[in-house]
Amino acid sequence: MAEQIHGHEVMQMMVEAGKVFTKATLRSAIAERFGPDARFYTCSAQNMSSDELVAFLEARDKFVQEDEGFRTEAERICQH
Repeated sequence: MAEQIHGHEVMQMMVEAGKVFTKATLRSAIAERFGPDARFYTCSAQNMSSDELVAFLEARDKFVQEDEGFRTEAERICQH
């Protein structure tokens, strides 16, 4: 299996971008940065697609809702 990327890296990418995303623009940014076939893991899940990762992060309140979409904050990235 190819190396997996931690979800924290996606969240850090979002923080560094400093912009609001939609699910579509976030998936596009993930594919551009990590590749269209990248797989992701977190502290409690493994081998997720970008769609699965976005759903996972959303379900765990890692996103801040905005009128145009959502963003994240560095404080929402767990440090373990």
